[in-house]
Amino acid sequence: MSAYRLITFSSLLVLLAACGGSNQAPQAPLAQQGAPAAVPVTVVTLQPQPVTLSRELPGRTNAMRISEVRPQVSGIIRKREFKEGDDVKAGQSLYLLEDETYRADLSSAKAQMERAEAAVEQARLQAKRADELVRVKAISTQDNENAIANLRLAEGDLGVARAAVERSEVLLGYTRITSPINGVIGRSMVTEGALVTANQAQALTTIQQLDPMYVDVTQSSSEMLQLRRALAGSATQNLKHDAPVTIVLEDGTRYPQAGKLTFTDVAVDPSTGSFALRAVVPNPNKVLMPGMYVRAVIENFSLDQALLVPQQGITRDPKGNATAMVVGEDGTAQRRTVQVSRTVGDQWLVSDGLHAGDRVIVAGLQKIKEGAPVQPTEAGAAIPAPATAQ
Repeated sequence: MSAYRLITFSSLLVLLAACGGSNQAPQAPLAQQGAPAAVPVTVVTLQPQPVTLSRELPGRTNAMRISEVRPQVSGIIRKREFKEGDDVKAGQSLYLLEDETYRADLSSAKAQMERAEAAVEQARLQAKRADELVRVKAISTQDNENAIANLRLAEGDLGVARAAVERSEVLLGYTRITSPINGVIGRSMVTEGALVTANQAQALTTIQQLDPMYVDVTQSSSEMLQLRRALAGSATQNLKHDAPVTIVLEDGTRYPQAGKLTFTDVAVDPSTGSFALRAVVPNPNKVLMPGMYVRAVIENFSLDQALLVPQQGITRDPKGNATAMVVGEDGTAQRRTVQVSRTVGDQWLVSDGLHAGDRVIVAGLQKIKEGAPVQPTEAGAAIPAPATAQ
């Protein structure tokens, strides 16, 4: 009985093993892995181009000419002949002083001149008479020489008298105070009846020429050195003279009249580390007033062979270095460490690390990594349709 059970159990095991082997599926072969597909990217091919670099600097407006009007003679103001805030012309009368004393002095000087003229005429006649008498030896040579000397003395006195008349005329003219320049006149500091003195400290009024205007700005010397160093080796030209200047007003609007740079200081202020620049800006409508805070956009450098890269093509690594992905000769993405000096609009100005003809990847960067094959398409070109699987 035990032997029979043993044989039956063994037969059952054989039967189960046969059934399990018939239901097991064959193992599938491993899939063969192919080369990674090229990732479509957008590139910009770098081409050198001329670029003008500008810099926005803070500044203040100043009148081109300022004249503080002061009296040159003393007297009482009789009349004011201008309206405060008006435009005045050079030579226009501003104040009249009481001039009776100066007219009297002029009359006295003229009388002295007439007397000197008579003395000259008398001395001339005496000298002529003495010359005739000395020829016939009616008088001595000494008497003749004295007559000639008296004539010269009288002529000298006449010259002094004429100078006194001229001086009196000048002083009388100073009683009419005129504008020395064209410009806008400010408020009067005196009224009729006020006593003024020659060359006094207080100005009677101030005249400012407001068209054109000066815009005085400052630039850091270290910033200028940094820019020159960044552009070293480039074909640059310093537009120090007559560089275009655009004025930005306090409210952020651009002033419609374009100016030009006329002066660059040759010395650096040791207290601020900056140097001064001056621009001349037309101001026909008197929009700019002296003392206004403005910002001047000055185009102070030009490059003949500049390389510009769209800002989306430049990234920063963890250390802060600027990098760019370019398409290599083998069609793969390659990382370049570059140096950028400044932005020009929506592009970076590259000073090192890239060359003309390089294809910089500007779109699709998030889908690639260094060494990956890419399918470049020039920015602005039509993107080819993807191939349809058959």
